This record gives sequence, structure tokens and C-alpha cells, in this order.
Amino acid sequence: QNEKELQDVVKQQEEKMLQLIDKSGEVTRLKGELSQLKRSLQRAETEAKVLWEEMRGKEPKVDTAHVQERVLLRQEVDKLRLLLLEKEDENLLLSDKY
Repeated sequence: QNEKELQDVVKQQEEKMLQLIDKSGEVTRLKGELSQLKRSLQRAETEAKVLWEEMRGKEPKVDTAHVQERVLLRQEVDKLRLLLLEKEDENLLLSDKY
């Protein structure tokens, strides 16, 4: 009787662990999606900011090549900032770990 109850408890615990593992994977996947969405939002905000700066006070004829170059440069700066933040986060995690 006791052995049967123990087996049932162990089986329930194993099922709970598998559910937690599944949920953990889902959380990791969602975090990745969130990170990707944040990057997309950052790119869109960057483009909007550059376009707004270029359009403010300009005549209708806008040098599109210049605008595109500024957008690309601003995106590169944003990428570098993001990489810096990621590295700082990694360093914090490592220093906390050790």
C-alpha cells in the first residue's frame, strides 16, 4: 500500500517537473520574441526620429540618400548600444555568479 502511494507521488512529481520544463522553454522562447520585438521597435523609433529631424524645417525636396544614410548610421549606433547593454548584463550575471 505504502509502496503504491510512493510510486503515485513520484509519478506526480515527475509530471510536475515535465510541466515546469515545458513552461521554462516557453518562457525562454517568449523572452526571445520580446527581445526581437524590442529591437524592431527600436529600429522603427530610430527611423522615425531621423525622418522627423530631417523633415523639420526642410523644403519638400529632401535628399533621400542623406536621410537613408542617417537612418543606417543611427541604427548602427543603436545596435552598438544594445550590444553594450547585453555585455554589461552578462558581466553583471557573471560577477553575481562568482
